[in-house]
Amino acid sequence: MDTLLQFFNLVLHIDKFLGVFIQQYGGWVYAVLFLIVFCETGLVVLPFLPGDSLLFIGGAFAATHEMNLGLLIVLLLVAAVLGNTVNYLIGRAIGPKVFNTHIPVLERFLDRAALQKTHEFYERHGGKTIVLARFIPVVRTFAPFVAGVSQMSMRRFQFFTITGALFWVLLLVLLGYFFGNIPFIRQYLNVIVLVGIGAAIVPILIGGVWKMLRKDSRGGAVRKPNGS
Repeated sequence: MDTLLQFFNLVLHIDKFLGVFIQQYGGWVYAVLFLIVFCETGLVVLPFLPGDSLLFIGGAFAATHEMNLGLLIVLLLVAAVLGNTVNYLIGRAIGPKVFNTHIPVLERFLDRAALQKTHEFYERHGGKTIVLARFIPVVRTFAPFVAGVSQMSMRRFQFFTITGALFWVLLLVLLGYFFGNIPFIRQYLNVIVLVGIGAAIVPILIGGVWKMLRKDSRGGAVRKPNGS
């Protein structure tokens, strides 16, 4: 029992104990990394699993030849794409059913107009959303599910899923490969990851606020002559 608990503790915090895991379980590390990335992106209930830091640390261990860089990248790419696809298919399958239950209690909380707006948003900005979501924890877990619920086209979704996965995996694994064994970066990895997340989120927020301000100013300009 203690051994099983220790194993699950290693899995849940594998970004911190990857070296210990490699020593104890050897090649099984590849299967565990695959499952973690797949579950984080494929199961909407597991957004808390490590993602960015795991890829970075994996690259660092590849640099010391404790892991194979090529195999690591291929497995993580497949896991990321497959996870997104499963999450999308779940959303696509259950989304319409949830909004068409004809149960008064549920219909009070589920807004079909909001679903239509979400569909229109993903038709216009779904590609950017899927790619950028890769770099934002929690958001990357929910974005493919919402894309499925909003009935974003499968072909378009897959194109941007593969594009986002390539950027995400290659960038973080290679950063870990080239810089992960520098003591300063290892020591402050969590801070660096948070700064990176902020760098990804802030431009999105600024863009959203800017669009809202422009919309309000245009609305005010239209209403002004009517009040005069």
